[in-house]
Amino acid sequence: LLFFSSNYTSKLFKAQLFMATGLKPIVSTESPALIFGTTTKLASDLPATDSFLGKNKVPDLQKLFQKADGLPVHLKRGVPDKLLYRTTMALTIGGTIYCLVALYMASQPRSQK
Repeated sequence: LLFFSSNYTSKLFKAQLFMATGLKPIVSTESPALIFGTTTKLASDLPATDSFLGKNKVPDLQKLFQKADGLPVHLKRGVPDKLLYRTTMALTIGGTIYCLVALYMASQPRSQK
C-alpha cells in the first residue's frame, strides 16, 4: 500500500479509502468564487409578465397530431410536411438509382486499347 508510482495514484487511493471507510472526503463545501460580476436570475425570480419563452404551443400541437383524420403524423401539418416528405423520397430514390448505376459501371471490365 505504501509503494505507489505517482502522486495521482496515491490521491486516487486516498479518495477510495475515504469512500470505503465512510469518512467524508477532503473537498471544500464552499461555493466557488463568482467568475462574472452578476448573478444569474432564476425563472421563479422573474415577474410573470416578463415571459421570454413565448406562448406554449404544446396543447395546440397535441390537438393537431391526435386528430383522427386518417393522415400519418409526418403529414399532419399540411403543405410544408408534404413538400419535405416528397423531397426526401425523391432524393432517396435518386440516390438509390445513382448507386445502382455506379455499381453497374464499376462491375464492367475496362476496355483494352
